[in-house]
Amino acid sequence: MGTTDTRGPTPGRSAVVLALRRYGRELLRLRRLALPALLLPAVGNIGIRYVAPLLIAKLAGQAADDGGLTLSSALPYVLGFGVTLLLAEAVWRVGQHCLNRVDALGMEHLYVSGMDELLAKDAAFFHDNFAGSLTKRVLSFGKRFEDFVDTVTYRIVGSLVPLVFGAVVLWSYEPMLVAGLLVMIALTVVAATPLIRRRQRLVNDREAAIARVSGHVADSLMNMETIRAFAAEGREADEHRSRVADSRRLTLRSWDYGNLRVDTLIAPMSVLTNVLGLLVAIAFGGPGQGVEEVVVAFTYYSNATQIMFEFNQIYRRLESSMTEAAQFTELLLDPPTVLDPTEPEPLTPRDTGIRFEAVTFAHAGAKPIFQGLDLDVPAGARIGLVGRSGGGKTTLTRLLLRMSDIDDGRVLIGGQDISRLRQTDLRSLIAYVPQEPAMFHRSLRDNIAFARPGAADEEIHAAAAAAHVTEFADQLPDGFGTLVGERGVKLSGGQRQRVALARAILRDAPILLLDEATSALDSESELLVQDALWRLMDGRTALVVAHRLSTVAGMDRLVVLDRGSVVEQGTHEELLAANGAYAKLWQHQSGGFLGESTESAPGRPVPGAGSSGLPGPADPAPDGDRRTSSHARTSTGST
Repeated sequence: MGTTDTRGPTPGRSAVVLALRRYGRELLRLRRLALPALLLPAVGNIGIRYVAPLLIAKLAGQAADDGGLTLSSALPYVLGFGVTLLLAEAVWRVGQHCLNRVDALGMEHLYVSGMDELLAKDAAFFHDNFAGSLTKRVLSFGKRFEDFVDTVTYRIVGSLVPLVFGAVVLWSYEPMLVAGLLVMIALTVVAATPLIRRRQRLVNDREAAIARVSGHVADSLMNMETIRAFAAEGREADEHRSRVADSRRLTLRSWDYGNLRVDTLIAPMSVLTNVLGLLVAIAFGGPGQGVEEVVVAFTYYSNATQIMFEFNQIYRRLESSMTEAAQFTELLLDPPTVLDPTEPEPLTPRDTGIRFEAVTFAHAGAKPIFQGLDLDVPAGARIGLVGRSGGGKTTLTRLLLRMSDIDDGRVLIGGQDISRLRQTDLRSLIAYVPQEPAMFHRSLRDNIAFARPGAADEEIHAAAAAAHVTEFADQLPDGFGTLVGERGVKLSGGQRQRVALARAILRDAPILLLDEATSALDSESELLVQDALWRLMDGRTALVVAHRLSTVAGMDRLVVLDRGSVVEQGTHEELLAANGAYAKLWQHQSGGFLGESTESAPGRPVPGAGSSGLPGPADPAPDGDRRTSSHARTSTGST
């Protein structure tokens, strides 16, 4: 695990533009709140930063002209000063009230839409991305909207709109004041832009390093038992320390570049701008207007240069929020490959028969698994899929679920091409038990009810009883209300498998897909669960994947897959008589694992298997000796 990496290309321009579009779309959607949220704080800033100082400048000018001030002459300016500040604060509060709602409603919608985007992705997408990294990205996508809007409101609109007001006032005093200010701002922007672009690349590297840290943390936490089993705590800690150090190094590099390169350019430019403003005010000040004009010029230029000095900080906030948002939107640049049709067909299958017609499929960048595969599963048939590992058995079930789309051919259910159906309609026909049952960090009841959320408690308990979940549920601290832990860590493998079977029973779908559904059960539990599965399969079309051949020997038909091709099919007896690939697999398992043939299940004769087609537990031989394998008996008999 120490070599796992989430390194990928840093977000490009397309991802940043897409993030900006998404955020802009949110502001447009909330425009009735967004407009006052963006403008009212700027109006408040005009009152505080420009109107109030203007009143003070006029008061100073009158004092200079009159040789002093009296209470009566100063009172209008003082009252105007106080009223201006009060009104500005009131306007600010209203703007803040609107802004709070824009932030909250926008984040809510982005959290939801971000999750919707991930839910729309196909299965292969999640194989290529760490869950921890995806979690960070989708949550940052919503959270960073607040930072983006606040920066735009307070630092950009809240500074530029008052600056325009200030420029108009300065123009009324002396146009050269405006010209000097605009020239200095333009020079600063031209000089700083190349440095800021360079810093953007450093920020991209920093954000990628942070994503690698979060991905490794999530990967380690999800595999903690494996880490402990291999005494790998030290290795994982070293790997984490290395990634954190790399993140720290790249973070400092981006921060230092802003401080030592960008700010060291902008700071002298802001000082020069202030000096220039004073010189212009003194040089071009008209008669009787010197003090007032100097005060106005000094105050307004100071406000303007403050924006210049904060330019790097503003850009840093924007680039940080947009870079993190782009970490998510870059995932959206490649659309999902498994999509609902533009004009889906209604779900009207004539039956539950399944047909694979000339199916060709390959994973991206890999050799084809299937080439022209044909397979027909009649409605109500119970079909076992067997063969060596890597033959395509599990892939076949996933194609039926449309977890991936085939490259050529058709997959039909009841005569309907599944690619013409909505995915939700297709999967409503299927109850699926995968090789590794997935558990949510929710209650045991919720995990079973996940198959049919509207099910009554009686139905949930009935499904649990059929899958023999009640046998261990009653022993849990809170019974069916017990939280099973992340990925069901509080349950054993066999218990998780029983919960998955209970889901399938509760689903009550006409097609049943079982992928090694009882592999984690002990023999005694498997015997009990198999009875429930035989009842569940009655009247349903069932595809059952198994490596242990005895678990499917009683099926209506067995299909032997090898390297993506159907090499044999027939009943258990027919395939044994053919003495082909299946017979060799059966002979190997019977000799190596199953021992001597035992009594077959009532009504289901299965040579060499225990009850219900399952291997029976090894019974002790007479005189206390353990039963030996067929190989051992053959050797002894020939001695």
